[in-house]
Amino acid sequence: MDLKNLSKGYLEKEIPKDIDISKEILRIKKEKNAVILSHFYTVSELQDIADYVGDSLKLSQLAAETKADIIVFVGVHFMAETAKILSPHKKVLLPDLNAGCSLAESVPPDAFEEFIKQHPGYKVISYVNTSAAIKALTDVVVTSTNAKYIVESFQKNEKLIFGPDRNLGNYINSVTGRNMVLWDGACHVHEEFSLEAILELKKQYPNAKILAHPECEKPVLLVADHIGSTASILKFSKTDNANEYIVATESGIIHQMKKQSPQKHFIPAPPKDSTCACNDCNFMKLNTLEKLYNCLVYELPEIEIDEKIRKRAEFPIRKMLEISAKLGL
Repeated sequence: MDLKNLSKGYLEKEIPKDIDISKEILRIKKEKNAVILSHFYTVSELQDIADYVGDSLKLSQLAAETKADIIVFVGVHFMAETAKILSPHKKVLLPDLNAGCSLAESVPPDAFEEFIKQHPGYKVISYVNTSAAIKALTDVVVTSTNAKYIVESFQKNEKLIFGPDRNLGNYINSVTGRNMVLWDGACHVHEEFSLEAILELKKQYPNAKILAHPECEKPVLLVADHIGSTASILKFSKTDNANEYIVATESGIIHQMKKQSPQKHFIPAPPKDSTCACNDCNFMKLNTLEKLYNCLVYELPEIEIDEKIRKRAEFPIRKMLEISAKLGL
């Protein structure tokens, strides 16, 4: 699917100037029995208006448990697909279909299927940040939170493929002692953090702890005080006794950090392009209040998945949840 060339006419419809857009969103949401999910990386006003804010898989699980008829996923395309996989009988909407993901797009299904064929006898582990088509080629899905534990649940001599994030895969290999074959993909946000700029920030804030997502490159991870998913980073910043943190993940998470720990100071890690003070996901930032409003009004764009693909994609997600439950995660 070419997300970049899809028509956005319904998103550009003029919104009445005399309305309070936030109040209208909440009114329409209630009227249509919808639930709004916002990822940590969206802008603050979208996080504040959501029913749930969190990591992509957790949000999809929460949506599946609600009695809502409509799920509006304020995030990126693969996240809305995951919600549809887990809630096939609910209408799933995404405010902007152009909100893709550089990591998910780094692994074309045809090429990945050929890659698997080149490694017969290998089990396939895919990061949740992938399309439904990739999940359908997968034995078990993982998140950045549970990847280490699920990889360790396989026998040590099991041959494993991990995709698509090479940085996360390399990190999991390093902490588990495995030698998984890695697909060569990456997230454009986490690949762009500058080690040199982070070390310069550390000189300015010598007491600050460095928090990094495992999708970051190895040099950044080596200087980190804590490595974890967005939810893990958020929890660490709340419970840790430091007062300053340099945050090496998408800067949207800082909104929740400040809400939970208003007395602490959070500094976004800069990218290699030093003209920017922080490192944002341009796809996440395509989501706006105006698009959310039109999305609810017109119930478009809707996420649809071929049922055969959906069923095949659901299996590795359920497998992950089953393993996680057994491990007490």
